[in-house]
Amino acid sequence: MSAHSIAEAKNHLSELIDRALNGESVVVTRHGHPVVELRPVPRPPHRITQADMDWLDAHRIELKGMGEDAITMLIRMRDEDWR
Repeated sequence: MSAHSIAEAKNHLSELIDRALNGESVVVTRHGHPVVELRPVPRPPHRITQADMDWLDAHRIELKGMGEDAITMLIRMRDEDWR
């Protein structure tokens, strides 16, 4: 972890951002007390595309011996609980 005063951070902001992007913990201090931490913004999650869905369909493993879909199973389980 590296700590830098506000004045130092202002003068070297670009360098400090690069260091944070490379995984270094960068803290900015005011009067010797940590006040801000520079860290990368997380990347947004990968959007699910039709190609992803097609891949899942192609690699789906059928459960053997179940013989019923999820809705039928839920209805059966619900009805069994009411007895």
